Amino acid sequence: MEEAGDEDGEQGLRLGGVGGGADGEEEVARGVVAPQVLELSSSSSDEEGGSWEEEESQGSVEVTRGGGGDREARVSESRDSAAEVNGGEAESQSLPGCPICMNAWTADGAHRVRSCLERWLLQCRKKPATCPQCGRRFKLNNIINLYAPEISVSNNDLEKQVLSLREKNESLEKQNQELVQEINEHKRQIILQQNFINESSLKRKNEFFLDGARVMGIDASSQIILTSGRAPGIGAEHVLTKLSMSRQGLQKIHLPSDTKAIRDICILPGGHVVFASLGKKLSLLSMTTDSVVLHYDLPAPGWSCSGDQSSPNHIYAGLQNGMLLTFDIRQTVAPLHSMMGLSAHPVHTIHSVVDGGGSRKVISASSIGPCIWDVDGSRNRPDLLNGMENHGVCISLACNPPSSDLLVASFRPKVELSDDGTSQAGKSQSPTPSASGKLGCHALIRRTSNSSFARDQICRGNVSGLRMSKSAIIPCTGRSNQQHLFAYGDESLCGVRTWRLPSLQTFADLRPHRQPILDLRFAESSSTGERYLGCLSEDRLQVFRVR
Repeated sequence: MEEAGDEDGEQGLRLGGVGGGADGEEEVARGVVAPQVLELSSSSSDEEGGSWEEEESQGSVEVTRGGGGDREARVSESRDSAAEVNGGEAESQSLPGCPICMNAWTADGAHRVRSCLERWLLQCRKKPATCPQCGRRFKLNNIINLYAPEISVSNNDLEKQVLSLREKNESLEKQNQELVQEINEHKRQIILQQNFINESSLKRKNEFFLDGARVMGIDASSQIILTSGRAPGIGAEHVLTKLSMSRQGLQKIHLPSDTKAIRDICILPGGHVVFASLGKKLSLLSMTTDSVVLHYDLPAPGWSCSGDQSSPNHIYAGLQNGMLLTFDIRQTVAPLHSMMGLSAHPVHTIHSVVDGGGSRKVISASSIGPCIWDVDGSRNRPDLLNGMENHGVCISLACNPPSSDLLVASFRPKVELSDDGTSQAGKSQSPTPSASGKLGCHALIRRTSNSSFARDQICRGNVSGLRMSKSAIIPCTGRSNQQHLFAYGDESLCGVRTWRLPSLQTFADLRPHRQPILDLRFAESSSTGERYLGCLSEDRLQVFRVR
């Protein structure tokens, strides 16, 4: 490369030229980068020699060769126009270009470096060729190659290639995302198939389609199921629906108008049913006559109820204000014992159990966590189970009465009020990004002594953000290598998910419903040994036989 500098130290690029012959009479014709607006005209005659005159005005240069020639070449370039190369797209004027034709140089093709001088020689034919820039005569062997720092690719192959590769990359990324989704879907289907295979120990027996069901109870001995709900119509009364697992058909049992919504149902031995309602009633229903034979007035709405595992005459009621009441159905006036809870939160779950020493206990749950009660009246308040303080809001408690060796408590994140009064989830746990409930946890609790418990394994699950859900422990006693199962209505599935105990490893997902699971009950017949798991949603009831 040859460079020339002016007096101010600025450098100019020599883009093309011709060199002298053997006689030394010819001088190198230098190519100079054209200004933004350039007009070049030259005329020549057959005479040798001549002179060049340059006139410059207002950003343009005009070069005229005297001598009265009959040939004139004019090249003009506008400041705001772009040259076209081989009929291609316009190129930017900032790129170096040929000072003869003012078009951009290319690395190959018709307009490569030095091609304009060669064409000029061909056009002159036998006439002496003069340099279009300096007017000196030159021959082919006088042309000297000068190399530019940048060469424009006239056909934009590189740019087109980049665009093509970019499109291919976007296409491949899209295909990759689709393949990942397809793989995940295949994995999900495989897991579901494996889980449905595991349903061999939970075989579906019945499926009933209902309307507005909320709570259920199962009598495994007589294969009778009771569900509660509101009758169709505005302002309709609350009713019980009686279903038989052995034959088709259902029966509606109308309740007193002041009963209101039923919160819990418990099947008692001897063909009786006890249920607690928001009408401040604890009622006893005869399965023989399908009518209420006894009811107790409660000081607050009833949220839960249970029979006693060791005494068929004792029943329990958990109230909305946190109290626990003990009743003897042989006494119809008042409860045997009234005990205050640790808080004023509703007692949403009650289980009657027997501890290692044979004493009667009640395991209950409210939003503060699971508690244990002495129901003989020796103590007026319960004890909160150890290690249950910082898991969130307790919404369910599963037990396998009369044993209390294994418990599973379910929690959802606490909702705290910020300084501006708005609610926010606790920092320790966060809600799921979807509308399918919240990301909660299930905690396994083991009995360590007659009155002591300790938290064990924990697993995550999608729980309801509003309801106090039901859960169940399914004892597996048929085979020595089988484990107990924990069942819960998972919000993301709208179905029941089961875990092995005590490992809390996922076991199987039962066939889903269209609506979230509202109630879940396990029942075992004391006479036949038949065991059933019922799961209830607003419009459907499924019953599985447990093997």
